[in-house]
Amino acid sequence: MFSSISQERAPNQTVELPVEREPSSIPRGDADGNWEYPSPQQMYNAMLRKGYTDTPQDAVEAMVAVHNFLNEGAWAEIVGWERLFAKGLGQAWEKCRKGEQGIALEAMKQEMSGNVDPASEPRLLRFKGRPQELTPKAQILQALGWLYPAKFGTNPPFDRHDWFVLRQTPSGPKEVRYPTGEPVFYLDIRPALDTPTAAVERLMRWGGDVWYRASGAAVRENNNS
Repeated sequence: MFSSISQERAPNQTVELPVEREPSSIPRGDADGNWEYPSPQQMYNAMLRKGYTDTPQDAVEAMVAVHNFLNEGAWAEIVGWERLFAKGLGQAWEKCRKGEQGIALEAMKQEMSGNVDPASEPRLLRFKGRPQELTPKAQILQALGWLYPAKFGTNPPFDRHDWFVLRQTPSGPKEVRYPTGEPVFYLDIRPALDTPTAAVERLMRWGGDVWYRASGAAVRENNNS
């Protein structure tokens, strides 16, 4: 992440910024080890390169901390999707049909048992910044906000990145794209609609949760417990 950005002090820079880079928890897909986050100096140089010349120099370290926090949250969301669908739609549906509550419970049990195979975990190949391009979902929400501002009026996501993830499937590695956007500090993570399988995955997770709640399964399970 940002490895090509200079660590050199920028012209007219008056605040000394650290050049140390913090390691992330995100495994690389193209090499061993994890990705590293940009140093505050790299972040400042990147902001200048994008034209943000009014960036307060004394706020850059806090910006890096927020950037790292959001990326860790985005990766946790991606890992959740990948653990759900990497082994195929059949096994995924057994979890999806129990709704988001069941998915969260299953994930917690997996973490507590330590039954996670590191070799089957996703890895980040690369990511691409697309700040000026809205996802289809964001375009729909912006259109609804124009029609019904009282209910749907929101600002568009301010920082879209596409994360290209190496999914470990039973038939071999597969690249999956995740568009991520942060409207304020809410992370919106889901597989991109690049393939029919991705569309089924999103529909299955949403539909499974709707069916679980609409069919009264939650009530029946609570009564039986």
